[in-house]
Amino acid sequence: MKANAENQESESKMDGLKWVVVFALLAAAVVGNYLYSDVSVVLRSSAVVALVVIAGIFAALTAKGKSVITFARESRMEVRKVVWPTRQEATQTTFIVLAVTVVMALALWGIDGIMVRLVRLVTGA
Repeated sequence: MKANAENQESESKMDGLKWVVVFALLAAAVVGNYLYSDVSVVLRSSAVVALVVIAGIFAALTAKGKSVITFARESRMEVRKVVWPTRQEATQTTFIVLAVTVVMALALWGIDGIMVRLVRLVTGA
């Protein structure tokens, strides 16, 4: 029990160090891209992509990174379970939404017109 707590504490300290490395790598990518603006765009963009990938790997090794990866995997599994509508169903639903929107817009326009006339009648303007 005590060894587990010490292990978690050391992991938490290492996570902090890993996040420092992640932000240092990202800062190096931004600063390096700015400082070496005279170097070829292909080389600079390749270096930035490499630094971002390395930073992503370090971030994935942290507790938060592992939970994000787990969440992404579970989300992907849930998306596979979704029963997506057919093209015909999607088209019909879209037309229904458009028709209801037009009807509601006309109804609100009519109500607004009636209310404007009533206010003019009451205020005499």
